Amino acid sequence: MDAVLRAFPNPQPVGSARASEPAVPRPTREEAEAAVRTLIAWIGDDPGREGLVDTPRRVVRAYEEMFGGYRECPAEILDRTFSETAGYDDLVLVRDIAFYSHCEHHMVPFSGKAHIAYWPTDRVVGLSKLARVMDVFAKRLQTQEHLTAQVVAAIDEILKPRGVAAMIESEHMCMAMRGVQKQGVSTVTTQFTGIFRDDPAEQLRFMTMVRGGAR
Repeated sequence: MDAVLRAFPNPQPVGSARASEPAVPRPTREEAEAAVRTLIAWIGDDPGREGLVDTPRRVVRAYEEMFGGYRECPAEILDRTFSETAGYDDLVLVRDIAFYSHCEHHMVPFSGKAHIAYWPTDRVVGLSKLARVMDVFAKRLQTQEHLTAQVVAAIDEILKPRGVAAMIESEHMCMAMRGVQKQGVSTVTTQFTGIFRDDPAEQLRFMTMVRGGAR
């Protein structure tokens, strides 16, 4: 599980119910709120005016939700599997998983949809767990490339399927709101392991199913 461990700071063993320890000492809530007040003043507004007095508290609470992935472990989410598959022997695809993440370079959002497939061996995992694993990694500071690789590595190394395939499509606000300011531009990343990497026909079938033409 080396890739999963690298992807998850200071992880606990698979069976542990405890959350990960922070990679660096975690500031207090008061220190975090003070940092928000500093940024408000830095951009040129008054953190003491009526509309902004409670903003630091709201921002810190929002960050707890938006970056909750740092306190979750993918191994715990994928730990429970089911062996009653009635002989099913083919890929499982969960398509159009909506997600929101934040660019680690500018800390502004990027969002879109993920399509994740795996070819189980003798056990399957609940379908919602694939979406939850996506959220674990999306709710961290990310690049889309790293996000794609982390999701695939976690599923591949924890479930040990015959293969994993993922495609992520998203729009990055760091490109739309600032810099070149190009709206509506999509970024697409893919990652394949096992049978999806070794067999071009399976890779093509995955792509066809993602685009809505299952066969």
